[in-house]
Amino acid sequence: MPSDEVLVERDGRVVVVTLNRPDDQNRLTREVLLRLEALATELRDDAETQAVVLTGAGREFFSMGILNLAVRATYAKDEIVALVRLANRTYDAIEALPQIVIAVYNGAARAGAAELSLACDIRLAAAHATFALPEARWGGFPGAGGPVRLPAIVGRARALEIICTGRELDATEMERLGLVLGVYPGDRLLAEARALATRIAESGPLATRGAKRIMNTHATSGFRAARELSDALRHALEWSRDVDEGMASHKEGREPRFTGR
Repeated sequence: MPSDEVLVERDGRVVVVTLNRPDDQNRLTREVLLRLEALATELRDDAETQAVVLTGAGREFFSMGILNLAVRATYAKDEIVALVRLANRTYDAIEALPQIVIAVYNGAARAGAAELSLACDIRLAAAHATFALPEARWGGFPGAGGPVRLPAIVGRARALEIICTGRELDATEMERLGLVLGVYPGDRLLAEARALATRIAESGPLATRGAKRIMNTHATSGFRAARELSDALRHALEWSRDVDEGMASHKEGREPRFTGR
């Protein structure tokens, strides 16, 4: 794929990933999904990066997703199934990243792209952004995690209503439902996302990664497993250099220098 279809910018401990196909509504082609999967593999073992921002180029579309009716007509059925399975594998890898991942709706998020954003930890939206899972209106259902992840965010009944009607949500409703953490004017959105990512990245890596790992364990394995993991991580944390550095920096009136150890 052209190297500029997924842009990756590193700024200290923050990585900004931009879907850069604005002439094609930032569509998630097979090549783009493979690049995102490879990037997730790189980030999985990246001890330096602590926060990731994912957005789209331009202001019209975060992304139109993977398939619309016109695009779908160009694929054989087995190709469609393979593409959806690739999306699931990619989104699962993004969800499992140790870093905090922030999806930034710079415009419309549709179908498979909306599902991609649900695999992220935090979502922010421009005031003009919209969200929709329209597959039911095409006779199908979201196949890349929407029915799995959306209920945990907005509740089962609301998730069923959104999926089964295929209707579009505006930014105000997204914020009211807790789908996004905040709504900002379009010209401020990316700066706000970068600022949040930077604040997260300035915190202790053991703290932020540990908190995410515990939450993910609770979601997949339940309360008991999450509590046991929390106890184990908290015990190790107490003897870490980062905890000592946090105490020392507070005492000395300076910014902490966390190392993740």
